[in-house]
Amino acid sequence: MMIKIVDLHKRFGDQEVLRGVNLDIPEGKITFIMGRSGTGKSVLLKHIIGLLEPDSGQILIDGKDITTMSEKELAEIRKRFGMLFQEGALFDSMTVGENVAFPLREHTKLSEEEIWARVRAKLAQVGLLKDIDKMPSELSGGMKKRAALARALALDPEVVLFDEPTTGLDPIMQMSIAQLIKETKESHNLTCVVISHDIPVAFAAADKIAFLHEGVIIEEGPPEKIKESKHPFVQEFLRALKCPSL
Repeated sequence: MMIKIVDLHKRFGDQEVLRGVNLDIPEGKITFIMGRSGTGKSVLLKHIIGLLEPDSGQILIDGKDITTMSEKELAEIRKRFGMLFQEGALFDSMTVGENVAFPLREHTKLSEEEIWARVRAKLAQVGLLKDIDKMPSELSGGMKKRAALARALALDPEVVLFDEPTTGLDPIMQMSIAQLIKETKESHNLTCVVISHDIPVAFAAADKIAFLHEGVIIEEGPPEKIKESKHPFVQEFLRALKCPSL
């Protein structure tokens, strides 16, 4: 699935958050969208999945503009996406297995036997099969992210959107999640879009990095290009995070 964002604008009251975002998200690759907190990264992500409507501009998915689609058409497009929210957003009252089963019960007509076979397969892929009967409260932060990823993969999406997947994790667990994103992309032939401000994680996992600053994309390219960027904000961002690669 190819995603193209064209001159996207979004304002909330007096605040202009997106001021003409242009970005190509390549199929079958991992694209990181980076920038300061509060710059509109999550707002951009919500536009990609059709949860927000832009003031102007286009979001083309396989050449079709989703901003002009009906709610019914959007619902069909969303089935091709998986979403990993910042906090994991697991249901506290359900076991890990029931959390992963939830979208299968909501959106498919699979039998219970088929649902649980898929639940076990997805949890095995993220290394949590033995934790299928645990409650979310029994999981560490990193395990919650893995469980949420298993749920995001339950419907075999073509694209997975990750909203700050490494926030609140220690550096070792951050790298573990980065590796998991790479492995998941390879094993499922996914297109991945990751909202993040963790430069080391981006350099470890990304095929492409795009910097969002003051409502526009100011720099984009593979990690090697980003490291060599002459843009003052990108240089400041890299220095502030004391990226070990530099």
